[in-house]
Amino acid sequence: MKKLIFVLGVLLAGGMLTAFTLMAGPFEDVISAIKQGNAAALSKQLDKTVEINIAGKSSSYSKAQAEIILKDFFSKNTVKSFEILHQGEAGGGSRYAIGNLVTSGGNFRTSFFLQKKGNEVFLNELRFESK
Repeated sequence: MKKLIFVLGVLLAGGMLTAFTLMAGPFEDVISAIKQGNAAALSKQLDKTVEINIAGKSSSYSKAQAEIILKDFFSKNTVKSFEILHQGEAGGGSRYAIGNLVTSGGNFRTSFFLQKKGNEVFLNELRFESK
């Protein structure tokens, strides 16, 4: 009986670990990339075109252009911390988050939106608004 309980416990723990690993994905990768100020990691999640708003200047960029813009932003604003204040689902597998980004260049209310296209999810909007 003790062996059965032990085996069931191990299977349950393994199943939970697998479930948590599967839940990690583009949304968590975006959060991690912002926390690290890593434009290259962030660009891996970008859609073909992405809307970026930095301190009131908004434009639509190609994936390659967006990476350059983000690299420049993070080089001027070294990330100290990033905290998610609110997150949710927008339907159809799309997700969004709003957070507070603290950098060497100031604090930014940061929001992003990931949209599901087919079986994949892409970052298609990113905002860094000065506080």
